[in-house]
This record gives sequence, C-alpha cells and structure tokens, in this order.
Amino acid sequence: MAAEPGSTPHRKRIGFLSFGHWQAVPGSSVRTAADALLQSIELAVAAEELGVDGAYVRVHHFAPQLASPFPLLAAMAARTSRIELGTGVIDMRYENPLYAAEEAAATDLISGGRLQLGISRGSPEPALHGSESFGFVPREGQTDADLAREHTRLFRAAIAGAGVARANPQMTGAAGALAIEPQSPGLPERIWWGSGTRRTARWTAEQGMNLMSSTLLTEDTGVPFGDLQAEQIAVYREAWRLAGWERTPRVSVSRSVIPITSSEDLLYFGSREGEEDQVGFLEGAAARFGRTYTGEPDVLAEELAKDAAVQAADTVLLTVPNQLGVDYNARLLETIAREVAPAFGWQPARA
Repeated sequence: MAAEPGSTPHRKRIGFLSFGHWQAVPGSSVRTAADALLQSIELAVAAEELGVDGAYVRVHHFAPQLASPFPLLAAMAARTSRIELGTGVIDMRYENPLYAAEEAAATDLISGGRLQLGISRGSPEPALHGSESFGFVPREGQTDADLAREHTRLFRAAIAGAGVARANPQMTGAAGALAIEPQSPGLPERIWWGSGTRRTARWTAEQGMNLMSSTLLTEDTGVPFGDLQAEQIAVYREAWRLAGWERTPRVSVSRSVIPITSSEDLLYFGSREGEEDQVGFLEGAAARFGRTYTGEPDVLAEELAKDAAVQAADTVLLTVPNQLGVDYNARLLETIAREVAPAFGWQPARA
C-alpha cells in the first residue's frame, strides 16, 4: 500500500554526507586527495560503530573534492558490515550508463546489498560544459537535464537486467540481446533522484525512484525552506500513490547541523552565521538555500523537531565539515546521535 502524503513509513535513519574537500591550508586535516579518500573510509567505520545508519559522499568533477565514488564505496563496504553506503548525488551527464551499471552492481554485491545510489542532473560546477570533456555532448535541441535523464533511463534498464547489446551468435550460439554483468538483485529499488523542485519531485515519483532532496531548492515561494521541502515531499508521495507503485518509497533530506559542545566547536562555528535561509538566483532562477543549524544540542534538538521536512522524511543526511578530520566528525556525529536526533524520531537500529 502506498504511503499517505507526509507520512514516514520507514524507520527514521540518519547518515553523514561528505563533500570530500581537500586543501593544503593551515587547519586542514585533509590536505591531499589520498587524505580525503582514506578518511572517508575511516569515518564510515566510525559512524557504523556509533550506530549511524548511512555513509554518503558527494560527487563533483574538476574540483579538489570526491569525484569517482565506486572505488571509494567498495572500500567502505569492505571495512563495514551494516551501514548503508551511498551518493548524494552522481551527475548522470558525466556517466557512461552501461559502465556505471557494471560498477554499481559490483559495488552493491561487495557491500551485501547496502548501496543507496543518489543520481541526478548535478549541480553548478567549475567546468564549462564539463560533461562534454568526458565525451557526452547533448544532441541538438537536448538540454543538460535531458542528457542526464537519457543516461539514467539506460542505466536503470541495465541494472534491472534488460538486454542492452546485441549478442554475437558466433560467440554465444544464439541471437538476441545481452545484459550487463554482474547483476545485483534489489539494486533497482535503491536508486534515488536528487530533486530541487516540486515538478521534478513529481517526475521522480512517476519514474519509481526514491526522492533525495538537499539543502538547496531551485525554486522559492517565500515560505521557509523546511516548509517548501515538506511540500515537495508531499507532492512526491501523492504522485507516487497515483502512479500505483506497490512498494513504499524512501525520502531523504540534508541538513547542516553543528552542535556546540567545546571550545573547538565555538572557535570554528560560534559566529552563528547562516541561521536563516538564503535566497538568491542560480542559473537564472530563484533558489532557496537551507540554513545551518548551529548551537547547543538541546536547542538544535528542539529546532529540528519543528522542521517540517525533517519530520516528513525517513532519512536525514548530515553534512560534515570533512576537512576537520575523522576524530572531529566522529565526535560531531556522536553528539547528534546521542543528544539531537532522538528529538526528531531517530533511534539506533536493533542489532
């Protein structure tokens, strides 16, 4: 049975989301790409030990940030046994859909079916026409969004076992179409689309994908970010119901949450800037950016308990200041798990 709009049919989960920045500057514990990759693995291990449900990484190209997720997620999988492993999000304009399908299936098998793959059209980037440098050029009249969706359609067909290449009868003894290998059962139901508007949320539901909504919406109606995002989730769930899908979908939102519990926290984040939504223009359209939640844990618990989108979603991804290192971020996650997340409905999974 489909869920009613606004409901959270799945157990509430929390996970961390790392952008994987590295920079050789004073104060950074992540000075090289190797630091960013290896520390991401260590943070996944620490998060699992704390009872956190998910370890997610952002994907950016042509920047000193994490870019090639599958080797990293496979390494995380090899060091953990329970925590979900995911992306938020892969820009599908850059992906060879069939190779991505092989990589995703192999990673999911290594993890024992723990991959939660967020994909989308991507975000503003430092490169002009970056995907074209990877060899993927939109056809005449095709937009970047069209290209991402075309790649997504073929990728999803491939991981679902569709024949995507003509068989060579001299090699196979038969005609027909061949599927990619390996296949990983269950993976097609663990694909999420990163949506920034109510319109794309509706499209996501119609396609049968889970919904991943971040700290940026590329529309603005004048209402607080959490309320606008909750409206997006309601639109998504209603569209899912109308589409008649049998399974219950999952929905995630991202939040920047920084508990202040030490002098170190106060030094880095004590200015309390970013406490209000930011409204601006992105690629020619109005956009609303979510606030940063900074303060003492009991205050954050009360504020997040009132966040309509946090309440509506089943998964909350916590963006982490990864350049402060594994120990700092493990303490941050521990504080959120112990003192903040229970207020908005999270409890550790039973062993």
